[in-house]
Amino acid sequence: MTLPVVDVSSLVAGGPGRDAVARRIGEACRAHGFFYVTGHGVDAALVHRLETLSRQFFAFDTATKMQWRMALGGRAWRGYFPLGGELTSGRPDWKEGLYLGSELPDDHAAVLARTPVHGRNLFPDVEGLKTAILDYMAAVTQLGHRLMEGIALSLDLDAGYFHDRYTADPLILFRLFNYPTQAVPDGLDVQWGVGEHTDYGLLTILHQDDVGGLAVHTPQGWIAAPPVAGAFVCNIGDMLDRMTGGLYKSTPHRVARNTSGRDRSSFPLFFDPNFEARVQRIEGLSSTAAPDDSAQRWDRANIHAFSGRYGDYLLAKVSKVFPQLTREVL
Repeated sequence: MTLPVVDVSSLVAGGPGRDAVARRIGEACRAHGFFYVTGHGVDAALVHRLETLSRQFFAFDTATKMQWRMALGGRAWRGYFPLGGELTSGRPDWKEGLYLGSELPDDHAAVLARTPVHGRNLFPDVEGLKTAILDYMAAVTQLGHRLMEGIALSLDLDAGYFHDRYTADPLILFRLFNYPTQAVPDGLDVQWGVGEHTDYGLLTILHQDDVGGLAVHTPQGWIAAPPVAGAFVCNIGDMLDRMTGGLYKSTPHRVARNTSGRDRSSFPLFFDPNFEARVQRIEGLSSTAAPDDSAQRWDRANIHAFSGRYGDYLLAKVSKVFPQLTREVL
């Protein structure tokens, strides 16, 4: 099996072909929750520039990179974490990364309210990297709005359904990840670049370089999601699964340890509901009750039982990824 590739140019342009694009996205979401997008309009030169500059940052020694460590980002939850510093299902992942998000000034209402995951970024001292990050986040966020319009249309909803209820001011979280090829030290319980998991929110838009390593757990088994030149990989998250009553499922995925001989770059942008948004099931999609599929889920959680702010769900998940940092800053 291979994941479908969807040309979303009509959706991005708002042209007459967007309903056909929406149908293809809906088919992919029903089948396995993952798809590639081409024709997305994000400048390839911008993507290449971000790759080049992020590699410059990750080439610094660890002591230098720790000048921008996450503990210094406080409640904004921004900054660098070293190899093995992020956990999935209690085990360290073999990657390092830089946590980022919407750049908010100190006098922003959410920052003044000390809302977690809101605030300023910690931008490394690499010339041009800050601008590249902000330009990339802006471009991919706009793509996120268009893709959510397509997902709404695929559900026979108004194109603005998610915007009007959840994403007029979306929670944008962004990561620069580096998967090195260096060996894992003895005694460290590492199996994967990233262990099996699902994403938390609505939609993830991922750029991966040409090294590869991503795999998706479809109903037919694990399949590779190799790089496709010029394409993003998109997948739906737990909250869209929750909203659709399981019609569109958040699909587990993982990343193999990198043994290619060169470092691997991966840039996921999480396009999520506003932190304060109250997540509810979409009315009218099905007359049956939302399933309790916890016995089949990787984490044995019943996401359809969740009720409340999206931010509460997010923080419960984050506390398991960085347990020590959570105790220090939240």
